[in-house]
Amino acid sequence: MTWLRDARARLSRGDVLYVAGVAAAYVAATILAANAFHLVPDRMMVLAERIFQGRLDDPSFVNTVDSVAIGGRYYLAVSPLQVVPYLPFVPFDALHGIARYLASLVPGLLAAWLALPLVRTYGARGTTAYWVAGFTAFGTLLFFVSTTGNLYYLAHAESFLALTCFLLEWSGRRRPLVLGVTLAVSFLARPTTILACLPFGAALLWRNPDWRRRALAFVAAVAAGVLVMGLYNAARFGSPLETGYAISFLRERSLIARRSFGVFSLRHVPENLKLALFTFFSARRSFPFLVPDTHGLSMLVVSPGLLLAIRAGFAGPQQRTLWAAVALVAVPVLLYYGGGFLQYGFRYSLDFTPFLIPLVAMAVSTRFGWLDRALFAVSAASVTFGIVWLITRP
Repeated sequence: MTWLRDARARLSRGDVLYVAGVAAAYVAATILAANAFHLVPDRMMVLAERIFQGRLDDPSFVNTVDSVAIGGRYYLAVSPLQVVPYLPFVPFDALHGIARYLASLVPGLLAAWLALPLVRTYGARGTTAYWVAGFTAFGTLLFFVSTTGNLYYLAHAESFLALTCFLLEWSGRRRPLVLGVTLAVSFLARPTTILACLPFGAALLWRNPDWRRRALAFVAAVAAGVLVMGLYNAARFGSPLETGYAISFLRERSLIARRSFGVFSLRHVPENLKLALFTFFSARRSFPFLVPDTHGLSMLVVSPGLLLAIRAGFAGPQQRTLWAAVALVAVPVLLYYGGGFLQYGFRYSLDFTPFLIPLVAMAVSTRFGWLDRALFAVSAASVTFGIVWLITRP
């Protein structure tokens, strides 16, 4: 346990307070959500039980959102990693209701904790590091998706954690196998994030005399993730390339209409840009007074602190690699038919938000003023409001 003693020795009083504060807030928000939505097992818990029985289908999935009917059996069009956190709860019937909340809380809380070493490795120091880490924990949608016990939000929390680990490794030893594994794990939660392998892979191998060995380790790890996804798809839908989203059951009329143009299409870009950037609150006279659109809300309103990433610039190779990852991952997000209903903010932006956090850290490493603090504070207030809105809505 030498490593544990060393870790404790390195933790400052501020670090301990940060860890404790984040844990308290995340647990409190989760308890409030559980109290509002009740401890009812969700479909992932049902799927986890079926996996223990050697099956991936269940009759109860019929006519539920994102269910797929194949040969009289009903499957869920969800990523494989979403069911994994539920598996340890299967033998314990009394815990089935709470599993949905713990499944999201654990990866989200770990990602929030790791935000502190992450921002430090990318230049934030002193109290500035606590501000940027706090913004990551509370001012991005990580806080929202980690504490509300939703099976769709779970995938974002898992991916955020995997990408945080990826970025920590990238700022340090850059071991190809570790980079590939963390990126593969993120892919198994949110497939869009696989596109980040292009700029990071290029940067990893460029002008490196040992590029063949490094490429083999990196590609093998990523390929293993792709293989798992393919096998999972084949077991459910008969083809490794069929994810189920093109043939799944939908209730929301707007989503049905959009999917008729294709799961991915240029026709979806204007609507997704509107949801991501130009959709704002409407007002009402009763609490909570401001009402977000359940289809999406502008990132400029939800997490304005992300705007600071622009100040990091594009000149350095590190910045260019991160911006390239943001741009590439954003492409399928903007082309996708489903904006993310029901949600606060534009939750698919979490696919590329982890790559913006190091840029924010770089931006404030040399200058951190009152406006930066205000943007972080507004972001945290906005995301907290989103949680309150979700658990109090009729």
